[in-house]
Amino acid sequence: MGLTDRLRSWFSPYDFSGLDPYSVLNFNGNTYPIGFNQTLVGHEEKPEAGFAGLVDWAYKSNPVVFACVRARVSLFSEARFQFRQIRNGRPGDLFGTADLAILETPWPNGVTGDLLARMLQDADLAGNAFIHLRGDTLVRLRPDWVTIILGSYQDPEVEAWDLNAEVLGYGYQEGGYGSGRVPVFLQRERVAHFAPIPDPLAPYRGMSWLTPILREIAADSAATSHKLKFFENGATPNMVVSLDPTIQKAAFDQWVETFRKGHEGLRNAYRTIYLGGGAKVEVIGKDLQQVEFKTTQGAGETRIAAAAGVPPIIVGLSEGLAAATYSNYGQARRAFSDLTMRGLWRNACGSLATIVKVPGGSELWYDDRDIAFLQDDMMDRANI
Repeated sequence: MGLTDRLRSWFSPYDFSGLDPYSVLNFNGNTYPIGFNQTLVGHEEKPEAGFAGLVDWAYKSNPVVFACVRARVSLFSEARFQFRQIRNGRPGDLFGTADLAILETPWPNGVTGDLLARMLQDADLAGNAFIHLRGDTLVRLRPDWVTIILGSYQDPEVEAWDLNAEVLGYGYQEGGYGSGRVPVFLQRERVAHFAPIPDPLAPYRGMSWLTPILREIAADSAATSHKLKFFENGATPNMVVSLDPTIQKAAFDQWVETFRKGHEGLRNAYRTIYLGGGAKVEVIGKDLQQVEFKTTQGAGETRIAAAAGVPPIIVGLSEGLAAATYSNYGQARRAFSDLTMRGLWRNACGSLATIVKVPGGSELWYDDRDIAFLQDDMMDRANI
């Protein structure tokens, strides 16, 4: 059975004539038009579900997550692309050619910073970023609509972890898996896949740094909601009001409604309570000071920042500011750039080299010489 028949046996028989002009597979020097079925089992790596939900629940609703992502993206997008000479296995000078134009103007009205910002934002929230080379323009692919298609020329029944398995291409279904639209197959040579944190359970798919801290995010959001409710209820702990057990239900309901109108909410905070008929009030629960709210919430914020690789002092979190000095900030900045950002830049260069013509004896690299945040590092490097 030829490769075309094998691939068609894997994928549903769509009308290939309506596919994207780049929807062909180059394999062993041959070209094959392809359609694919998103329900394929054993020959694909689908992104984890819930990308849109994670964006709404964590990125758009949790200020700590937003601050960490913004700090990462703000610095990451400051770099520029250059080629770097490799001489005797050692890096040499940086230089540029016209082949970098696709990264300098990735799409109409777009610049390098826009490309880098989109790549890291997708990688942070979905674990993967996919950039498609379409003609002389780059197209950002929504990560949860992309399927990594795996296969082998020797074995049509290859599984993801088999020795012969390799990436054959990428499937993109506009609107997502439930849209019913015909998926498009994209050549692997025309897609840059940026996945800075590998998923240990998948050979090619990446993992979001938010995945291990979902409970911390939930706890931080719950703490914020608790604080809001505390102030909405007059900045007092919960209260229990006991009434005469002989009271009738209708009278009880009327009394509760009257009490709530007069004593719940910010406008009624600190009003004196007048009771009669044997009613008494007892305070239950603890106030924010008794539960050490600042310490509790601050510890959760620090864990989120640690997962992001962002020192708390950089994003202005309370525990970081408590020990803030000029020296501490400089050390935090150095750790952020060296331990987090430089690895991301290197990974992005390696990923984008797939769709860029790199001169022989060189590699695609990043230029950080004009980034103000790193100027002190430049001075230290010069002294060394």
